[in-house]
Amino acid sequence: MARSWIGECSAALLAAVVGCAAPADDRATELAAREAGNPGGENFGEFGPPDAYEGDSPHPFYGSENEWSRRMFDERSADLYYKRRGQRQLLEILDGNPARAIELADARLTNDPADAESHFIRAVALTRLDQIAEAEAAMQAALDAGMPVGRFLAGPRDLLAPLAATATFALHAASPNNEIVHGPMLGAVTDTTAGVWVRTAEATGFEVVATAGAERHTATGATTADRDYTGTATLTGLSPGRTYSYQVLVDADTPPASQPQSKPRSEPQSQVPTYTLRTSPPAGASGTFTIAFGGCAGYTPANERMWDTIAAHSPQALLLLGDNVYVDLPEQPGPFHDYTYYQRQSRPEFRRLVSATPVYAVWDDHDAAVDDIWLGPYVDRPAWKQPMIEHFQRNWNNPASGSASHPGVWFRFSLGDVDFFLLDGRTYRTNPFVEERTMLGPAQKAWLLDGLGASEATFKVIASNVAWTDGAKPGSRDTWSGFPEEREEIFRFVEENDVTGVVLLSSDRHRSEAWAIERESGYAFHDLLSGQLTNIHTHPVEPGALFSYNLKDSFGLLTFETVVEEPRVTYQIYSIDDELIETLVIPHSELAVTKESV
Repeated sequence: MARSWIGECSAALLAAVVGCAAPADDRATELAAREAGNPGGENFGEFGPPDAYEGDSPHPFYGSENEWSRRMFDERSADLYYKRRGQRQLLEILDGNPARAIELADARLTNDPADAESHFIRAVALTRLDQIAEAEAAMQAALDAGMPVGRFLAGPRDLLAPLAATATFALHAASPNNEIVHGPMLGAVTDTTAGVWVRTAEATGFEVVATAGAERHTATGATTADRDYTGTATLTGLSPGRTYSYQVLVDADTPPASQPQSKPRSEPQSQVPTYTLRTSPPAGASGTFTIAFGGCAGYTPANERMWDTIAAHSPQALLLLGDNVYVDLPEQPGPFHDYTYYQRQSRPEFRRLVSATPVYAVWDDHDAAVDDIWLGPYVDRPAWKQPMIEHFQRNWNNPASGSASHPGVWFRFSLGDVDFFLLDGRTYRTNPFVEERTMLGPAQKAWLLDGLGASEATFKVIASNVAWTDGAKPGSRDTWSGFPEEREEIFRFVEENDVTGVVLLSSDRHRSEAWAIERESGYAFHDLLSGQLTNIHTHPVEPGALFSYNLKDSFGLLTFETVVEEPRVTYQIYSIDDELIETLVIPHSELAVTKESV
């Protein structure tokens, strides 16, 4: 059987791939479907590059349900989605066509002269053309349009090196408090510890100083060039459930080191920004805990205010369930991947949120490779799998993830008597079109079942990057619908082992909603989905949900009340404008196997 770059697919989908043109009036609908990860309507197929095939099998061991190409970055996609514009132009630069990138940027600036991203791209392209004076002017135009100087300090550094050598660039870099380019970002917070992540302008040592009343704690870290100038310092010995003020003190003259500085600062500095962090409640303690969650956050300047909307609710954690930045380039990570992260990490709204709210992030298809991806069962294949994992881990501040034998991005954490299990549904997912299939892989599945069986928490939250319910994405195998045997194994384990209080979270669909998965052998599993944080594109609502919302960008807010006589979890949907859209209260008593249900 002949195989090609696009792999095996249905006739209808093949026609779409090879370029059968749609009427002009249908282009917006077609492009929206393609961006959503469904180029052929309900006609999904198997796609993979040549190295994804083994022996005589027609099934690629890694691949996608959709066309394997750079289609996400064509000019038509850039017309529809802001997140694709700078990416489209940067790819031209990386492909050796900086003049073409300038043409594309100029076309955008004709319609929007204040578009900072297009000015940034012009600065990069002009630098590559060795037109440094013009690049300096483009940089100034980007800054005048509101772009933080940190975008230029972050880079991509190799592309901007000649511009960075100018006196004009040095003057901007010398502005106050520019030592920290991105962050600080809180993560891996427990009742006694807290991790503080930063990216700095230079490789350097840094110190975190946290105070609360008479308490004072310090931790040191270092940023290094081989980790893209990122580093994490972990505070220890903190008090449970307490709020601290903290500062990050950078000494660019101190060489990076893993050991504490020989002359630690005795007091925080008044001119350095001060942030707050809140430790978790005592391990296992009852109380009231609030977290925010969501996914699908393509970079959209008009919607970046979402991060301030979330921050206004002061959640004790933010769960990002994938499609966090939309890389969509399955190659060895490089300047393009960095650029895509820098867009979000430089936003002041995002920086305000993550400096005070611990962030826990897993990836989905658009972060890991392309839409509807399965990366296959191997640890080291494709060759870019592990580098992409490392790149993802470098840009977040998660607890230790994966396992020693199978690196990945799954992990757990706790808030009082609520345990959270965040799943990696891409790294070891296998082809859903074959009988022997898995979304999690054996190592992660064993970890999840062991953790659920041992947990004594009142609520156990299992967060997936894709929907648990069958109705969320009809016709696709990309959700748990494509892995029904493994889903049933998890559900049966919960029921047979009397695991109470299980709540399911998911994302991927560009809307917020709630589903009840009824079971004859146990309690109904509630799938609480939220997946339109900052995206422009919207998925239509599907029949069968308890409720569904897609009129504006939105996020989910979960409040766990475990100190009351009847513990309960409340799910609320809030719009980007902080409008309360829907509320669902789930008593703990409804999340327990009864004799009647067995």
